[in-house]
Amino acid sequence: MHHVFKERMNMKLNHGLTVFLLSSIVVLAGATASGQQTSPKSVSKQMSGKQSSPNSKEDEIARGRYLVEEVAKCPDCHTPRDSTGAVDRSRWLQGAPIWIMPVKSKQDWAMSAPSLINFSYSDDQAFGILEKGVGTNGIPIQRPMHIYHLHHEDAAAIIAYLRSLSRPK
Repeated sequence: MHHVFKERMNMKLNHGLTVFLLSSIVVLAGATASGQQTSPKSVSKQMSGKQSSPNSKEDEIARGRYLVEEVAKCPDCHTPRDSTGAVDRSRWLQGAPIWIMPVKSKQDWAMSAPSLINFSYSDDQAFGILEKGVGTNGIPIQRPMHIYHLHHEDAAAIIAYLRSLSRPK
């Protein structure tokens, strides 16, 4: 009986070590791919799930841009498309008709995505959308918009980025 218990404990330890090593590799690879310097301290922060606060407003805006463009993929719906169906970069985040439709009709499906240029939402409205999924009218935001429950720092970075954009002349 003691032998079986010892084998199970070894399996759990090996599994835990494997998960830790794979997580470390993912963190290091992500940091290296993004050009960040990695140190044991920064890996430890990333592994613990704690994000370091931005060093400057520019860092916060850059983080927001990354979250908007690469994670949430906001331009896919909030940017008009050209005649070939590609995102029209000359009208970046200027609002657009929704180009995807549900298989079955849905009443709460939005027909257009608003412009994110000259971000006109108050802090309370913007944090409500990004942290709670509540629209400016007090009800859940319409699909196909995802209902986000972002950490406050991520929401603040997104808001900073969107407020840094201005409508092209």
